[in-house]
Amino acid sequence: MTGAIDFTLNGKAASVEAVAGTTLLEVLRGDLGLMGARYGCGLGQCGACTVLVEGRPVNACVIEAAALAGKSVTTIEGLGTSERPHPLQTAFLDLQAGQCGYCLSGILVSAKALLDTNPAPSRAEIATALNGCLCRCGVHNRILDAVALAATRMRDGVAA
Repeated sequence: MTGAIDFTLNGKAASVEAVAGTTLLEVLRGDLGLMGARYGCGLGQCGACTVLVEGRPVNACVIEAAALAGKSVTTIEGLGTSERPHPLQTAFLDLQAGQCGYCLSGILVSAKALLDTNPAPSRAEIATALNGCLCRCGVHNRILDAVALAATRMRDGVAA
């Protein structure tokens, strides 16, 4: 069965037609052309596909698109732009907290969800918030440092 799904995507109204069982990740990448959320494991275990639904991190590869009706979805594309990057994006660049970058969109939106609810997280709280995102490059400490730096900059009102 195919049906229209109306939701808010990165602050703007969106509507897609989707067959029952279609995942949010399939809709984002295939129907809407947003390539930031990545296909990793397809089981909701690696975090490469993480997006925010109603401000909470979810694995887009395992949530059905139909479950989004009337909800707000934020992807990495809604976080910041090249001209106006989010402080998290700037901190990650400043600290070179990424290597291949495959996992970073999931990590960044997960970090945003954390900082939206906890503007002064401890290192342990940052690590816990990012627990669902796997990075194989070995930059874990720089990732944690970048989230902490962004939190400080955001609290201090430092522009990105």
